[in-house]
Order: sequence, then structure tokens, then C-alpha cells
Amino acid sequence: MNTLLTLHDGITARVEKIGDLISPILARLIFASTLVLYFWKSGMTKLGEGLFGLFSPSIGAYSQIFPKKLEAAGYDVSQFGAFENTVVIAGTVAEFILPALIVLGLLTRVAALGMIGFVVVQSLTDVFGHNATDMKTLGMVFDRFPDAVILDQRLFWVFVLLVLVIKGGGALSLDALLRKKLAGNDPY
Repeated sequence: MNTLLTLHDGITARVEKIGDLISPILARLIFASTLVLYFWKSGMTKLGEGLFGLFSPSIGAYSQIFPKKLEAAGYDVSQFGAFENTVVIAGTVAEFILPALIVLGLLTRVAALGMIGFVVVQSLTDVFGHNATDMKTLGMVFDRFPDAVILDQRLFWVFVLLVLVIKGGGALSLDALLRKKLAGNDPY
């Protein structure tokens, strides 16, 4: 029996070591392959006209982030103040920068934590701002239907991001490269 336990412990120790090595890399790859273009495309819908469109967001940006307030203002964004403008610009910038940082593995933990916050705010806006309260869209945890856009899908998004918050960017990341360089182990 001891031989069997020793064999089991040896195998699982190797699997854990490999898992620790590849989990963050796979989490970044999964994020890149499933969510980066989603967020970047969403960010593009928020850009205004011209070279500085980021600083003069489109009406679509306000309708996505402040739908009820925009309707109450008669779809006139000039009635919005500095707070709303700052939130829209910051949200748009976040949709471009945070996913890029995750893919590059630069400031991975901070970027992943920021994305978790973004997903939570996005979900709350969908529910309370866009009235996404029908059960098919909202979903319910621990039910037999795994396809709801808000609870089911976004729980998986957050899980992948949590792996990155906990594990960091992994061995193949700019974080690891910078860590080696700062520690004086730079082979270049």
C-alpha cells in the first residue's frame, strides 16, 4: 500500500508542477482566443470620429454604459457631466488596454483584476441598465442550462481571469522576462 501511495504522490506532484507552469499560459491563451476581440470590438463601437475619437466617445458608448440616463437626457450627451464622460472614456480605454496587457503577460495580475471589475460592472449594467432580466439571458447558477449570457458565460470569464490573478502571467510572459531582468538573470 505504501508503494502505491508513493507512486501516486510522485505522479501527482509532477502533474501539479506541470499544472503550475502551464495554467497561466493556458489561461492567457484562452482569454486571447475567446475574449480579446470581443472586448476590442466593443471598444471600437465606443470610439468617436477621427484621430482623437477616444476622447470624444460616440453616442453608442453612452448608450452602452448609461442607457437609462441617456434616454432621460433625450439622447443629448451634452447634458452629461465630467463624471459620465470620465467613466465612458476610462471604460473604453480599459477595453483596449487591459486585454492587451493580459495577452502580453504584462502587469497580468493587475490587468486580470481590472478585467474582473470590468466584467462585474458590465454585467450589472446589462441587468440594471439594459433590463436583461429574462432568465434566458440572465441565467441562474446551479440550474441545468449552461448557456445564459450573463451568469453562466461570465462566471467562466471570471474564473479564467482569477487564474491569472492568482498565478500571474506565467513563464512565457513579459512579467517573467522583466522579473528575470530585474533580478540580474538576464541572459541578453
